[in-house]
Amino acid sequence: MKSKLTGKNVLITAGAQGIGESITKHFIDKGANVAIHYFSSADTANQLTAYAISKGQKAVAISGDLTKESDANAVVEKSVEALGGLDILINNAGSLVARKRLHELEAEFWHSVMDINMTSMMFMTRAAASHLTENDNSSIVNLASLAGRKGGHAGSLAYSTSKGAILTFTRALASELGPQGTRVNAVAPGLILGTSFHNTHTTKESAANTIAGIPIQRAGNASDVARAVLYLASEYDGFITGATLDVNGGVYNM
Repeated sequence: MKSKLTGKNVLITAGAQGIGESITKHFIDKGANVAIHYFSSADTANQLTAYAISKGQKAVAISGDLTKESDANAVVEKSVEALGGLDILINNAGSLVARKRLHELEAEFWHSVMDINMTSMMFMTRAAASHLTENDNSSIVNLASLAGRKGGHAGSLAYSTSKGAILTFTRALASELGPQGTRVNAVAPGLILGTSFHNTHTTKESAANTIAGIPIQRAGNASDVARAVLYLASEYDGFITGATLDVNGGVYNM
């Protein structure tokens, strides 16, 4: 069955691990052509590419360090070349890197987190914008975080600040790119278990305490986030822009 996403050309950053892998799989299953950016997950990226091609869709896996402007530009150009254009950009790449409190923050660490989460997103969006605006309707979805709303748990000061910046970046971009036909929205996930992020940075005790405060009494999973991303992306001709969709089980809403 055809969907709004059938035949659309989508670029997903960090699209071969965790939430990104689920987002990519969901786009493929909706009939989209996909460019899968990866940094270290080559095997999964290639498997997803083969899966899309087996379904008769275009797909390409592209490596790159998106904190480098030249790499970000190359990822976009290779994506457009392989797919024949670009309709949707999913800015998913990001990391907490490590938990450090204020007194532990070195300038190098601070800049590294900002570059991974925010500067890379700016590079990718700037490189992709001209291609997106070649379409009458196009869409960008940025991955923020509940930490950008609430401030995060102890040791996530730099990460939370960068994710809060993404919320503002999204609103500002929506105003700037709207007249060109590009909608820009964000998704802010809460506790999403089963991903390398929380496997690395969240203890079982912390997860249990967080779940106890979630109204629907469970953690989220990658598919919960992917479905929200696809909704915003598939409404490429819709009226939603500059918005953030919170995916957290009701623990925070506004």
